[in-house]
Amino acid sequence: MTKILVTARRVKAAGAQFLRGGGYKPRTSPYAFQGHGESALELLALAREATGLGIITEVMDTADLDKVAKVADIIQIGARNMQNFSLLKKVGATGKPVLLKRGLAATIEDWFMSEDNPNVILCERGIRTFDRQYTRNTLDISAIRKSYR
Repeated sequence: MTKILVTARRVKAAGAQFLRGGGYKPRTSPYAFQGHGESALELLALAREATGLGIITEVMDTADLDKVAKVADIIQIGARNMQNFSLLKKVGATGKPVLLKRGLAATIEDWFMSEDNPNVILCERGIRTFDRQYTRNTLDISAIRKSYR
């Protein structure tokens, strides 16, 4: 049994409804591991078939969108691509839900997509601060909207 199936079964047993896995892994260095690509998408599809979990995975390039959209129930846009407007437009046009991670320098207004896709999950991952010792990112409390009265 593959590691992804073991993981997916544990995730399902813990009560989750989705499995988030990256076939394409953006890195700061072009020499670092970049993911397994299309073969990883096949493994994620196998995990969904075996467990019934929905799949969330990232797309980094419009050239890979069709392959990713066939497997993903929710398409993730990483922080590095949240201002890649050609990618955002094409992903928005799929009609699939989108998990949009906020980039480190992005304003709240930058955090929204076009193409009339109302199915956007905003992922606040924090902002960069001067504290390098204890935290990588600090939660931006101003991003939380008060929706109660």
